[in-house]
Amino acid sequence: MNPFYKNMALWLVITLMMVMLYNLFSQQQLTQNEISYSEFLSMVEADRVAEVIIQGQEIRVTDLNRSNFKIYAPHDPALIQRLKDKGVAITAKPPAESPWYMSVLVSWFPMIVLIGVWVFFMRQMQSGGGKAMSFGKSRARLSSDQQEKVTFDDVAGIDEAKEELGEIVDFLRDPKKFTRLGGRIPKGVLLMGPPGTGKTLLGRAIAGEADVPFFNISGSDFVEMFVGVGASRVRDLFVQGKKNAPCIIFIDEIDAVGRHRGAGLGGGHDEREQTLNQLLVEMDGFESNEGVILISATNRPDVLDPALLRPGRFDRQVVVSLPDIRGREKILRVHMKRTPIASDVDPMVIAKGTPGFSGADLENLVNEAALLAAKRDKERLDMMDFEESKDKVYMGLERKSKVIKEEDRLTTAYHEGGHALVARLIPGTDVVNKITIIPRGRAAGITWFLPEEREFRYKDQLEAELSIAFGGRVAEEIVFNRISTGASNDIKKATELAQQMVRSWGMSELGPLFFAKDEEQVFLGREIAQHRDYSEETAKKIDKEVKNLVTRSYERARSVLTNHLDVLHKLAEQLLEKETILGAEMDEIIRQVRPDIQLPKTHADKEEPHREKPQKEEAQKEKPKDKSKSDNQGSSEKQPAPDATPDE
Repeated sequence: MNPFYKNMALWLVITLMMVMLYNLFSQQQLTQNEISYSEFLSMVEADRVAEVIIQGQEIRVTDLNRSNFKIYAPHDPALIQRLKDKGVAITAKPPAESPWYMSVLVSWFPMIVLIGVWVFFMRQMQSGGGKAMSFGKSRARLSSDQQEKVTFDDVAGIDEAKEELGEIVDFLRDPKKFTRLGGRIPKGVLLMGPPGTGKTLLGRAIAGEADVPFFNISGSDFVEMFVGVGASRVRDLFVQGKKNAPCIIFIDEIDAVGRHRGAGLGGGHDEREQTLNQLLVEMDGFESNEGVILISATNRPDVLDPALLRPGRFDRQVVVSLPDIRGREKILRVHMKRTPIASDVDPMVIAKGTPGFSGADLENLVNEAALLAAKRDKERLDMMDFEESKDKVYMGLERKSKVIKEEDRLTTAYHEGGHALVARLIPGTDVVNKITIIPRGRAAGITWFLPEEREFRYKDQLEAELSIAFGGRVAEEIVFNRISTGASNDIKKATELAQQMVRSWGMSELGPLFFAKDEEQVFLGREIAQHRDYSEETAKKIDKEVKNLVTRSYERARSVLTNHLDVLHKLAEQLLEKETILGAEMDEIIRQVRPDIQLPKTHADKEEPHREKPQKEEAQKEKPKDKSKSDNQGSSEKQPAPDATPDE
């Protein structure tokens, strides 16, 4: 509707409302001055009436005090004579008629309202989108040329996924290249992987690369409060796709509608199941959908219905995993293109210090560094900005205003020193990157490592991790002859790791047997009851093996720290003085106190046999978030990593 007519209609409604309100209040005012007919006759008999105006059955009276009154008189033939006898001035007028516009308004107003409502709903039904009566229409958005395009050049670190999806784009551009050998275009591609790995970004890149219509929609856009809306939207989505074939339909977070059917305690959600059934039929039913490719993304492939994952529906399942060190470097370079970078910034150094980071984490890292640099009025981002950005992302803001007792500060220094010293003196452990007793977030102190990226975890390495976890608790016990609540998180993680070693990985005297209970969720259509497939006697043996594993690791940490107590004292002294010590500085302290000691080689030493790096370069290496030991002073909670592992 034209804005002019909208404004005119609005002012018309306002005017009518004002007229109605005026008439209403004027009638109320007159009603307040009404008197009864008997009172009027009494006034006439008492000679108190000066003048009357007779208009039909309505009489307006003016008394000797010039006050006005209003009465409704019955048919009384003797009234006129009585008034004449008393000398009252009489004026006669014809009966009053209501204004014409009020008659029209009263007569036509209900009809006008009904017509307006009908026109409104008809316009909404025709306009589509999110308007009323269009809930059966698909909410898929068609990408336009005016939008900022994302191409495969903007996607880094997931080369295999890019190659898989690049074939889809090539097929749409030149289908004969593939069909001449009898191949057919895949009907669906499922992108699955952890959050933040770039699944949605890949979908946007396909839209930028493909010269075909691209529809994008979220899985939650299908289901509404109205029954049958989801299935209707799926039908409408594929109808639009067929009209624009060849085309690509991208459904983000498909687990919102593709969950396992029959899930839940009291049966399935019928509306969601109808939506899923319609999606299954549209993807591979009796009707052909040639040229319509469905690409979906999810980070919960375990909850999807098996019928959705079979060939003929999702022909390809592309795993978008966390990037390795080279992938992280490429991702950092992509994000660094948007910011001015100083010459001392080396993306490879940052990539080495961020194992387990997803693409979203790295983007956030660069963004935080840019915000820190802007806060300091810098023209370019330097390495120090990236270091502090990682500290902030991992541990939270530095709590400079926190008042810490000297006793607690001393305990934290020995606690973190115990973690670091055990990690450095036991063979096969990860590189100690940094030790700090500066409180950040909810942690009073943290020891960070640079873990080696590996596919498998071995028993000796896991046992070493258990000893490292108990290093802080053991140091407190040896030095102060008492223990604190600061090791609660370490104990929790160590116990979980020991249980996995015994129950899941067969790393105990019980042999290669699996005793872990599958943690199935009730609302995924799995079993409610947890069945234990072993006897009570076996359960006692499992508990005993877990305890023995923890006890051996605890005693191993005690032995290491007892034999190197002088080094622990020196390390804690330096921590109290400097608050932060790098891994290379700790090695120097160990050599000063115990010149005869032979430090075990780390995986970094194996990669670089003659590795001698200055202190400044060591400062550029940062901590990862999946291998930290923190002193939370009574809290088992800490800043989690995006890919937190059980031994964190």
